[in-house]
Amino acid sequence: MSVPYDESVMTSTEITGAGPGRPVLSAALGAACISSSAILVTLARTDAVSTAFFRCALALPVLVPLAVLEQRRLGQRPLRSRVSAAVAGIFLAVDLVLWNHAIADVGAGVATVLGNLQILFVAAFAWLVLHERPHRRLAVMLPVVLTGVVLVSGMGGGGHGAGLHPAAGIGFGVATSAAYACFLLILRTAAGQSQHVAGQLADATAGAALGSFAIGLVLGGLQFDVPWHDLRWLLALAVISQSAGWLLITSSLPRLPAAVSSLVLLLQPAAALLLADVVLRERPAIVQVAGAALVCVGVVVSTRSSAVLPAGSHDQPDQDVRSPVAVTANST
Repeated sequence: MSVPYDESVMTSTEITGAGPGRPVLSAALGAACISSSAILVTLARTDAVSTAFFRCALALPVLVPLAVLEQRRLGQRPLRSRVSAAVAGIFLAVDLVLWNHAIADVGAGVATVLGNLQILFVAAFAWLVLHERPHRRLAVMLPVVLTGVVLVSGMGGGGHGAGLHPAAGIGFGVATSAAYACFLLILRTAAGQSQHVAGQLADATAGAALGSFAIGLVLGGLQFDVPWHDLRWLLALAVISQSAGWLLITSSLPRLPAAVSSLVLLLQPAAALLLADVVLRERPAIVQVAGAALVCVGVVVSTRSSAVLPAGSHDQPDQDVRSPVAVTANST
């Protein structure tokens, strides 16, 4: 998620005594937590809508108390900001439901890679709506990323270990990134220069829980009678990924250079592929691993500097700035 924040309840030196190397460690731990999302979703064995709902609903008892403590220290947030964060959460609900379908179709590891393409949609929106010209590097790396997406989906001759419906999976995966890009853009606007991390995440998660509930009412699939052996995995998903992972990443990335942030975030798809292999026995083909590498390389190269430039400006040498995507963490 987009994070124009400084310190938070997770990183304040008054609470943690964080040293200079703390942001890198926090970001790495956060990426590791989030990389387990797809594996936990698979182990839960619940449908896409129910998984999204419980992931968010079960995270609120963790996030709300942290948001209250944060509010006592930093003061209240404007009502408009809170409402905007909740609206952003609706797009997060769409993102999670689509991503859960992608996991079922192409496997946990591959779905995580496909869910890391929000940079393309953020840049496209900035170009078409905000009239900000894409950086030349992004235009050069776009074919590389798209090639990687085709390969990692299995449509390029991959094996059977990464899912049985590659065509549907790639559609769900790309749509996941599009929905997440909308979430990022709205939440970034809602946040402004606020230092509230837990509060923003709590409001967005509440919006996502309500959004998932609404999707279940309209399209069906929402089930509340989840057996304990499945519910425990959903609880782990809520605590490890939705709460701890996002709080660690969103509170640490603003303290890091953009290039370092991009590299740290690549732990997510890489670790997800490894965990899917070890825990779920998913065996992606060599061509799919190569595709994942292309996606990771394309994303990190694209986010080493600003993803977009103001209209009419000229390409400048690389600068160590925090681009809209270099400081985002994948929702999954």
